[in-house]
Amino acid sequence: MQPGLYHILFISTALFFIGVYGFLSRRNLITMLMGIELVLNSVNINFIAFNKYLWPGRMDGLFFTLFVIAIAAAEAAVAIAIIINLYRSHQSIDVEEAEALKY
Repeated sequence: MQPGLYHILFISTALFFIGVYGFLSRRNLITMLMGIELVLNSVNINFIAFNKYLWPGRMDGLFFTLFVIAIAAAEAAVAIAIIINLYRSHQSIDVEEAEALKY
């Protein structure tokens, strides 16, 4: 039995809210980055599901998914570089310590 569109959208919605909860409830920058990645992956699942079930002959959803994956990889690389520099300067990756970078 193949899962239907509603099953896939339910999984995507669960991933989205787990990512939002992880982003909003944590103070560690790495876990916040993981929450953002979960949100982006839920968006990718939506693109693929809508492409498969609504427009099966087209490739638009797949191209958008590849674009989002490329943007997420670049975003993760930049974020990890910033986190490493923050750890080197403050010996912590807590969000409260990042507040000191404003001044």
